[in-house]
Amino acid sequence: MVDVAVIGAGAAGLAAARALEGSGLSVAILEAAGRIGGRAFTDTASFAQPWDLGCHWMHSALDNPFVAIADRLGFSYRRSTQHYIRKLHLGTRWADEGERDAAARAVEAAFEAIAAAGLAGRDIPASEVIPDAGPWNRLVRHWIALMTAATPQDVSTLDFAQYHDGGENWPVWSGAGVRLSTAKGDVTARAVIVAVSTDVMAKGHLRFAPALPPELAEAMAALPLGVSEKVAFGFDRDVFGFSERTGINTIDLTRPDRAPVNFQIIPGARPLAIAHLGGASGRALVEAGPQAMADFALAGLSDVFGADIRARVTAWRSTSWARDPHIGGGYSCALPGKAHMRGRLFAPLAERILFAGEAVSEHAFSTCHGAHLSGQAAARSVISLLKGGA
Repeated sequence: MVDVAVIGAGAAGLAAARALEGSGLSVAILEAAGRIGGRAFTDTASFAQPWDLGCHWMHSALDNPFVAIADRLGFSYRRSTQHYIRKLHLGTRWADEGERDAAARAVEAAFEAIAAAGLAGRDIPASEVIPDAGPWNRLVRHWIALMTAATPQDVSTLDFAQYHDGGENWPVWSGAGVRLSTAKGDVTARAVIVAVSTDVMAKGHLRFAPALPPELAEAMAALPLGVSEKVAFGFDRDVFGFSERTGINTIDLTRPDRAPVNFQIIPGARPLAIAHLGGASGRALVEAGPQAMADFALAGLSDVFGADIRARVTAWRSTSWARDPHIGGGYSCALPGKAHMRGRLFAPLAERILFAGEAVSEHAFSTCHGAHLSGQAAARSVISLLKGGA
């Protein structure tokens, strides 16, 4: 028997295990996937330069514990409030300055309206409060999907407002302890930290006996993981002509049925273009498969840089978080009217089961550092429970 079993070796699970070091408690980490890291994973093999399939920057850097971790480990990072040069393509041409500003204002106005409703205590669908943005409506909905991994009608305004952006197998709780049954055998522990996604929990991929209390199961289902996917393309030469990292929004004003897509352009002798997909259109593409994702994204790049760019592609790779049975999506977003249910995940269950992960964060959900901090908090609770009642 171990004192504490941690289920999941993503940011939350690893943080919980690290925080338990020195506590005098024995710890075992159980991970179903063939690697650690969860939704934080850097691919160094597909292209001439690495790219992040999931987490890719340090959100709210002034409050983010990964800044100190990066410093301690000697990693360099870019201190900047402006991540990319921003451009906007309208399907057949680049937007002029006035159009770029108007589109940016429309997106910002939508976020402000959603937050204002939430701060006023209204837990309603974001789609009910976002203002009409005219030609930029599709772009607004696209950015809401990128930021929440959900479509506006599935976003709780209250949950959205609670987010803080700094800008800079079977556990059994009858009797003593917990028993976890896995394909490789059983593990018994005095307590367990469950650091898997709400999607894995809601779909029953991690089963509990006895079953989770109804209010907890309801909370898991109320915080589904939305779609946040990427497609990366490598090129054999500089096909962009940009000297700095550049972000490109695209919206084809001549085709209202076509979903927007945006790109990170990473320059160099062997440049990368990374497309970001989300929301309903992103889900449809994921369900259609990797080739459909790549075709859609490459069509967007071709609109901007010309069809000849296709011949310069040396390799491509897409993510598939929504189809990964160990994860199930991008990140959590409370359904309208369900924002209060996030708080149900914070309390220990039967004084021996705790939950951690990005969804178990009051103000930093959807982020890697939110998961990290929740893992540390769960570890502190376990130490208090086991040391106090040992």
